[in-house]
Amino acid sequence: MRVVVAGGAGFLGSHLCERLLADGAEVICVDNFLTGRPENVDPLRARDTFRLLRRDVTGPVDIAGPVDAVMHLASPASPVDYQALPLETLAVGAWGTRRLLELARRKGARFVLASTSEVYGDPQVHPQPEEYWGHVNPVGPRSMYDEAKRFAEALTTAHRTTHRTRTGIVRIFNTYGPRMRAGDGRAVPTFIAQALRGEPLTVAGDGSQTRSLCYVDDLVDGLLRMMSGELAGPVNIGNPHEMTILEIARLVARLCGTGAPITFVPRPPDDPTVRRPDITRAHQMLGWQPRVDVRDGLARTIAWFRTGAEQSPAARVPQQESPTGTDAPIGRPGS
Repeated sequence: MRVVVAGGAGFLGSHLCERLLADGAEVICVDNFLTGRPENVDPLRARDTFRLLRRDVTGPVDIAGPVDAVMHLASPASPVDYQALPLETLAVGAWGTRRLLELARRKGARFVLASTSEVYGDPQVHPQPEEYWGHVNPVGPRSMYDEAKRFAEALTTAHRTTHRTRTGIVRIFNTYGPRMRAGDGRAVPTFIAQALRGEPLTVAGDGSQTRSLCYVDDLVDGLLRMMSGELAGPVNIGNPHEMTILEIARLVARLCGTGAPITFVPRPPDDPTVRRPDITRAHQMLGWQPRVDVRDGLARTIAWFRTGAEQSPAARVPQQESPTGTDAPIGRPGS
């Protein structure tokens, strides 16, 4: 297969690229490095079946030759990033989705949208099934991300009904693993970085709000199953094992072995109170379920952080640079 991965230099995207290559696919990674990082895909760039294009998908996107699948993971995805980049987040949810849908339509390719559990907002139904329409504040501090993804889902659905584009929608829940940035605002990398630095772990509110943590390898497996079929979705992909934020912090501190204390900070506005996916549809229609236990997944993630691969505790949001050209790849290391 020949697969385009938009946002392929990000946390999730780089793992997806790696797995596709391992499965024998040719991968065209498209990223503008607004929040993705070149080092995430540096080990892949020596492969003949991997191509890295620096491109903003809100502009024209054309790929020479056949394309079997377009995987749309392009978007700032952490609170630090999307709140610092609200217009860019909305643009990639709208124009970026349209450009990539048009690419898939021209190529007759399968299109998979990486949507999010944030379309459910602060849910009033628990756990969250795909039939639930959500409880989202359209003008709140998280609205740029929530509504960008909701619009992207609507646009994907319209393309399918109007143009018969072979689309699928996946709603991703609280994924974690190696290559997360320490300062991206999400609980797991924040807690790990604090614990390894010997700092108190900062828990928002009283820590009773819940999340359901899915290890990145499991998430990628779900994406590949969606790509390989014709299911329209939406389909929840996440681990239904629900934990409070305080439980997650205590588990991270214990696994890091640093004895880091817990401290409590004000809870952000519109922070979801609960989050747990109903994965019945994924299990029945994709044969998918998570396999990595949260303790094992956190241990792997902590081990990666200990290597020093994540050096900076601050969020990295580089300035946008001019593209390398309409279809110009970034050279391989040493080229």
